Amino acid sequence: MAFIDAVEHKTRKADALVLDQMFRDITGWQPRMWGPTIIGYGSYHYVYDSGREGDYLATGFSPRKASQSIYVMPGYQDFSEPLSRLGKHKKGAACLYINKLSDIDLNVLREIVTLGLDKLKSNYPVAAT
Repeated sequence: MAFIDAVEHKTRKADALVLDQMFRDITGWQPRMWGPTIIGYGSYHYVYDSGREGDYLATGFSPRKASQSIYVMPGYQDFSEPLSRLGKHKKGAACLYINKLSDIDLNVLREIVTLGLDKLKSNYPVAAT
């Protein structure tokens, strides 16, 4: 993927290649760019109570300068147990921040991505990219 090839930080680039293959293996889907920096796998359509609606990636990541951002929708509110086994990370509402893959257990990350997709699919129809 051209975007990953252009990542300058050696560790981020190597980790992005591992993540790309992992997400392809888990989802069975090809990646698609969401904006200039997010690599997504699958998509879903959402409608808020306000009537606002849109489409967003089902799962994915972004090799940012400060860390790898891992997107698992709809968030981590129910994932405290696997997160406790993941290793060094920070979390946002629907995002994990990982400095480098060697800081975490990749099998646990696979588990979290799969759990996130399963939870998302229980709430929204998810389509392949």
